Amino acid sequence: MSSRKAATAKNGVKHAVKPRPKAPAATPAASAPAGAADPVGTAEALAAEIQRALAAGNLEVLTPQALQTLMTAACRLYAAQVENGSETLPVREVTPTDIMVTASGLMRAGNLAVFELGMWQSWTGR
Repeated sequence: MSSRKAATAKNGVKHAVKPRPKAPAATPAASAPAGAADPVGTAEALAAEIQRALAAGNLEVLTPQALQTLMTAACRLYAAQVENGSETLPVREVTPTDIMVTASGLMRAGNLAVFELGMWQSWTGR
């Protein structure tokens, strides 16, 4: 159940969602510790390796745990960037089936129903 819905269900009162303060955007070099690998280059290299493995039919390129860790970080980063004003779409070059399967899995992971997504979209305009 979403937090807004849970708050309403608990005490019957809708709570206004306070907008998060916008943090200044950090550059990759500023956010990485000294001597650390470039996160953008690392992400692009990992994405390329995953694409190569998929093209070769290797579905075990990442363990389920590693995939969960990666998806969790990507989901949180995307949400934070959107909250900060980004209008970039989260993916490109995927099929509608890829999107539906992933969206369904994300909604199951968050214990959310399509109705709740529709309500959230109407509340936020996203």
